[in-house]
Amino acid sequence: MTVIEEQRDEFIRLTTPLRRELLTHCYRMLGSLQDAEDLVQETYLRAWRAYGEFEGRASLRTWLYRIATNACLNALRHGSRRMLPAGLGAPATDPIAPTARHPEIAWLEPIPDERADPAAIVSGRAGLRLALIAALQHLPAQQRTVLILRDVLAWSAEESADVLGVSPAAVHSALKRARARLERLAPAIDEITEPPEQEQRDLLDRYAAAFERADIPALTRLLTEDAVWQMPPNPAWFAGRDHVIALLTARLHGRPVRLLPLRANGQPGFASYAAGRAYGVQVLTLRGSAIAEVTAFHDASLVARFGLPSRIEHPSTPM
Repeated sequence: MTVIEEQRDEFIRLTTPLRRELLTHCYRMLGSLQDAEDLVQETYLRAWRAYGEFEGRASLRTWLYRIATNACLNALRHGSRRMLPAGLGAPATDPIAPTARHPEIAWLEPIPDERADPAAIVSGRAGLRLALIAALQHLPAQQRTVLILRDVLAWSAEESADVLGVSPAAVHSALKRARARLERLAPAIDEITEPPEQEQRDLLDRYAAAFERADIPALTRLLTEDAVWQMPPNPAWFAGRDHVIALLTARLHGRPVRLLPLRANGQPGFASYAAGRAYGVQVLTLRGSAIAEVTAFHDASLVARFGLPSRIEHPSTPM
């Protein structure tokens, strides 16, 4: 074996265990699993090219995070902010009114739990809940980066400043502004309480059964009074149980769907199928013993990322 081959094998052995947490880091920064995968690949290519010069003054993990963070910052300079419909404007009230699509909008994407760093599948501001990732996308790139480096990765102000090419004082200032803005954008992210495991399973089973049967009274009982329903890439979204139920009544009546369970962003969810074909992914936010929000991504390509089939035998109709 040559020296280069030995070095390559060592690089693979040392860096491969870090791939999931680097993917999670890039996902937090970008709000897109596809973009995060591309940036992690770029990180590994850059790291391999520079591996011969790695002197070990910082840990290999820190070194890789520096490369990944800089790659993400460069992507943010040239890309669009990832959004959810609720971040675009006021909720809709007419469930059957036509909605103009906006192809120029880059939509937030879910991340399967099995692809993410297990340490990130937690509650609070170190987690991956959709509401938190959506709120992060509203922060300017530098504030977003500082918040993630300091509050999620627990880097020092000096380490964060070195990555960003600014002073530690500038890091402290950016962190203060980022925390304040995040508190306005996602004030209840630390207060979400999900039911115990068995109660949660029962709730999800009842929801799936009611959804597939288009059982509107049952769905009504399962939603909180302030429930929210979003359907990216449809920019319309609905707030309040009455409006959500009006939407479900218009879209589901007499047209049951088929749901298969999954986990995304540390939250329960379902893959939805229409006429036996994958239609999209629903991610549910539970509060107590009810459902407070459903983000229904109408993108069939997402289903494959969860390791689920693109077709099933039973026909169904979308929502």
